[in-house]
Amino acid sequence: MEHATLERNPITASAETILLVEDDDPVRRMVRQVLSSRGYIVLDAGDVHTATELCAGHPGPIHLLLTDVIMPHQNGGELAARLKTMRPGLRVLFMSGYTDETIRGHRIQGPGIDFVQKPFSPESLACEIRRLLDDRADPPSTSLR
Repeated sequence: MEHATLERNPITASAETILLVEDDDPVRRMVRQVLSSRGYIVLDAGDVHTATELCAGHPGPIHLLLTDVIMPHQNGGELAARLKTMRPGLRVLFMSGYTDETIRGHRIQGPGIDFVQKPFSPESLACEIRRLLDDRADPPSTSLR
């Protein structure tokens, strides 16, 4: 008699919440669809102001910030720093279509920085997000400071 083995799909969500910040509407819609189809709760923003409002107003945990690096008015590194003061323990994944030379001055390079280069496949994005969420040592904070 065969025994079925249940294994967790490495790119399946367990209803974690992701704050997606991307100023390019078609890219944001595509990434939102990829994440939603995998079971994530997606809060999406087209600019840093909206992202900050969503972060401040969301009553539950936010497990991951997925943000573009280069955006109008503020870059992803500055946004991540601001949101981490509101949500200690927030994981961050940066994304950009620009080269290393272009993004070097945007405060996101160094040890412990997670980055995905655009264009990326839905599978590679999902795998990277799952890896980051599974590596999380501390649960996300639900209280705002």
